[in-house]
Amino acid sequence: MLNKVEQKIDEIVTNLHHKEIKELLTKLPKGKRLRAKLILYIAGENEESIKLASIVEMIHAASLLHDDVIDDAMQRRGVDSINAIYGNKNAIMLGDILYSIGFFELVAMGPDIAKSVSNAVVQLSIGELDDVYLSKKFNTDALIYRDMIYKKTASLMEASAYSAATLAGKNPNAYARYGKNLGIAFQMIDDMLDITSDTQTLGKPALHDFVEGKTTLPYIYLYEKLDTSEKQKLASMHCRALDKAEQEWIVSNIKKYDIIEKCYLEAKELVLEALAAIKSEKNQKLDSIAKEMIDRSF
Repeated sequence: MLNKVEQKIDEIVTNLHHKEIKELLTKLPKGKRLRAKLILYIAGENEESIKLASIVEMIHAASLLHDDVIDDAMQRRGVDSINAIYGNKNAIMLGDILYSIGFFELVAMGPDIAKSVSNAVVQLSIGELDDVYLSKKFNTDALIYRDMIYKKTASLMEASAYSAATLAGKNPNAYARYGKNLGIAFQMIDDMLDITSDTQTLGKPALHDFVEGKTTLPYIYLYEKLDTSEKQKLASMHCRALDKAEQEWIVSNIKKYDIIEKCYLEAKELVLEALAAIKSEKNQKLDSIAKEMIDRSF
C-alpha cells in the first residue's frame, strides 16, 4: 500500500526534470510514514488518497529537513542527514522545494482540504519557532510544552486525519480529534525515548534533547519533584554538555520519582481519548496504530 505512495512521490519529483533534486531525495530516510498510513486507513486506497498521502509526506519531509538545520543534526534515525552530507543551503532549498510542490499539488484537492493542510503547516512552522525560543531557557510549564508539540507535530497529523475523512465522506471532526491526540502522544513518547533508549536505538546520544535545550515533559515533571537546590542544579544543566555523573543524576532521579511512568500514563490517556473519538467507526487498523504506540516498554 505504501509502495504506491512512494511511487507517487517519485512521479511528482520526476516531473520536475531535475536529477539533482531526485538524487537528494534518495538520501532522505523514509521513516514510518505514519501520516500516510492514517490517510490510507481512513480514506481507503484510491487515487485521491494516495495523492493526499504523498503530498503530506513531502510536506513532512520538508519540515524535517529544516528541523535538522535548526538543530545542527548530523543524523536522522541513524543515517547521515542531508545537511551533514550536502550542507545547510541544499537542505533548506530542498525543504523549500518540497513545501512548494506540496502546496502546488494541494490546490487540486479542493479548498477544505487545502486550507486544513496549509493551516497545519503554518502551525508546524510556529511550533518550530516556539521550540527555538523555548531552548533559550529552562521551561517549567507543561502547558507551554504541550502547546508547542501540538503545533510542531500533532497539527499535521490532525490535518491528515481530517482531510482523509473529508475525502471519504466520514466525520472529519472525529478523525481530527483522533489525529491530534495521537500526534501529541506520539511526540510525548518520542521525548521519553530520548531518556530511556540507548544511543544505538535512538541514532543519537541519550539525553540529547536536554543537551540541545529542549525541556521535554519528563524534565518539567522532575523539576516539580525536586527541592530548591536540586531545582537549581537541574536548571544549570540545561542546554550544555553533560558529564557521566550529571547524566546518571538526572536518570536516577527520573527513576526515583517514577517520572517516565507519569508521562506514559498521560500519553496513554490521550491515546484512549483518540480511540474513543472514532469508536463508532470500528476501524481496526487505526485502533492498532494507537495501541502499538502505548503497548511498549520504556
